[in-house]
Amino acid sequence: MSEIRPAVVAEAQSLTPEWLTAMLRAAGHDVRVRGFRHRPIGTGQMAHSERIELDFEGPIPPGCPASIVGKFPSPSPESRASGASGGYRAETRFYTDLAHRLSIRTPRCLYGALSEDESTFTLILEDMAPAVQGDQIAGASAPSLEAAARNLAGLHAPLWNSPELDRLDWTTGGAGDLFARYVEMATPAFIERYADRLAPEDREILSRFAERAQRWVARRPKDRTLVHGDYRLDNLLFREDASGLVVTAVDWQTLSVACGGQDLAYLLGNGLEPAARREHEPRLLAAYREAMAELGVERSLDEIRADYVYGSFQGPVVTVLGALAVGRTERGDAMFMAMARRSAAQVRELDALALLD
Repeated sequence: MSEIRPAVVAEAQSLTPEWLTAMLRAAGHDVRVRGFRHRPIGTGQMAHSERIELDFEGPIPPGCPASIVGKFPSPSPESRASGASGGYRAETRFYTDLAHRLSIRTPRCLYGALSEDESTFTLILEDMAPAVQGDQIAGASAPSLEAAARNLAGLHAPLWNSPELDRLDWTTGGAGDLFARYVEMATPAFIERYADRLAPEDREILSRFAERAQRWVARRPKDRTLVHGDYRLDNLLFREDASGLVVTAVDWQTLSVACGGQDLAYLLGNGLEPAARREHEPRLLAAYREAMAELGVERSLDEIRADYVYGSFQGPVVTVLGALAVGRTERGDAMFMAMARRSAAQVRELDALALLD
C-alpha cells in the first residue's frame, strides 16, 4: 500500500484509473482499470461515501470486484474537523488492523490510508450491494434488530476483557472526565437549538443526565470490550440470503473501549418506537446473550440487562454531541430528534437515572 501515490485521496473526483489500478493490484488483482463512474451513497454525518463502478481493459478476473465503495472525509468543514479529532484515525485503523480478527460482519477492506495530520483518509471497501441501508428515522422491525444484535456479539465477544484492549491506543478513547464535561456543556446548547421540537419530558431527561454525566463515567461496569459507539440503523446494511437476514456494520469512527451495553441499548433504544421496544426487549436481550455464549462469553440475562440499563445513556450522549459536531442538514435534524425522543423514553422507562443518584 505504501507504493500507491498519492497514498491518500480526499474525494472520488480525484481518483484516476492509474490510482485504482495500483490499488487493485496491491490487493492482489492483476487488472488494469480503463475508466470508472461514481455516485454518492449512504447518509454519513462525518464522512462521505461513493459507489465506484469500474471498467477494465479485458475481462474481469475471477474474484475481482466490478464495483467498490470509496470512503472519504466529509465535504462539510464542521464534520471534517470532528472526524479529524480521532474518528478518521479510528476507522482507518479498524479496517486495516483489526476487522479481520473479529467475528462481526463488516465490508472487506481493499485499501486504507490516513494523512499525517489525520484530517484526510481514504478507504476502499467491498461493495455490499444489494444490501440496503437501515433508516434511523423510520426504525426497523424486531427481526431486523435481532439480527443486528446477534451481529453485535461478533464485535464484543472476541476481545471481551482482553489485556489487548489497553494497547489499542488509536481508538477514540471512550468516556472520560473531559468527555463528561463535553456532555455537560453541550446539552444546554442542544436543548436551546431544538427547543421547539423537544417534548418537556425529554428535555428533562437530557438535562438531568447532563448534570450526572461525571457519575456515569465513574460508574462504568468493570467488564470491558470494543464498542462501536454509533451502532444504529443508518450504519447497518441488511440483505437476505439462504441463511436468513444478514447484517453488515459500517462507520467505525467512534470505536472505543467501554461497556458493551452501550452499543446494545443504543441499537434497541433508537431502532424501535418505545412501545415496540418494550414489547420486544426481553427477546432481543436474550438473542444477544445467546450470540455472546456461542462465541465463548457466558453471561446471565441479569448481567446483560444491568449493562443494558447503564448503556441506555449512550443514546442521549451520541444525539447531543453528534448533532453539535457535524454540519446541519434537514435529514440530520429529523434523525437527531427521533433519536432524542426514543432514547429519552428508554432512559425514563428503565429508570436508568436511579443508577446515577
